[in-house]
Amino acid sequence: MDIFAFIDGGARGNPGPAAIGVVVRDADGNVLFEEGKTIGHATNNEAEYQALIHLLEKCASDPVLRASGAKTLHVRSDSTLLVMQITGKWKIKEPRLRALYDDVQKVKDELPFALRIRHVPREKNKEADKLVNQAMDAQKN
Repeated sequence: MDIFAFIDGGARGNPGPAAIGVVVRDADGNVLFEEGKTIGHATNNEAEYQALIHLLEKCASDPVLRASGAKTLHVRSDSTLLVMQITGKWKIKEPRLRALYDDVQKVKDELPFALRIRHVPREKNKEADKLVNQAMDAQKN
C-alpha cells in the first residue's frame, strides 16, 4: 500500500498572511488526514515548503500513518519551484528557502517509507488549495 498526499501553500500579499493545506489519502482514496492552517507571515514559496514540512512531520509522528504499511509517500504539489528544488533539478539561491529545504531533509530521514514528489497542475490540487483558502478566510474573521 502507498500513501498519496496533496499539498499547497499560499500567501495573500506575497509576503503576507499565509496558510497551508494538506490532504493524505490511502491507495483506495480514503482520507487519512487533512488540514488547513495559518502559518503567520510568509511568501508563497515559503508556504509551499511549510506545507511539505507539515506533511512530513505528520507522517513521521502519526502512529496510524507510520503503521499503515505504506512503502512510499507520493506527494503532489502545484509548485514547480518546490518540486524542482526538492528533486535537485533547480538550485536554491534564497537563504530562507535553503533553511526550509534543510528542514525537509531532516524530517524526510524520519519517515518509515520512501518519498516521491511530483508536480501536478493546479486543477489537480483543488482540495489542498481549498484548505489553504479556508484557513486564510477564517483568519480574517
